[in-house]
Amino acid sequence: MSKNRKIALIFGGFMTAVAAAFYPIFYYPFTHIEEYREVQKVNRAGIKQADVQPVGVKIWTDPFKK
Repeated sequence: MSKNRKIALIFGGFMTAVAAAFYPIFYYPFTHIEEYREVQKVNRAGIKQADVQPVGVKIWTDPFKK
């Protein structure tokens, strides 16, 4: 195996590993917005936003609204 091919395979393997690691962090949430919206409804149920927000900071809004 030539040196260039070996370097290309190592680099390609590294890029594949990086892409596989970032898939659940970036791509999956954008393709399953409704699932994350439902999870946030359950997690934030019963929480009064004004009581937990520091003074002077904007009250939380839905990040999934377009």
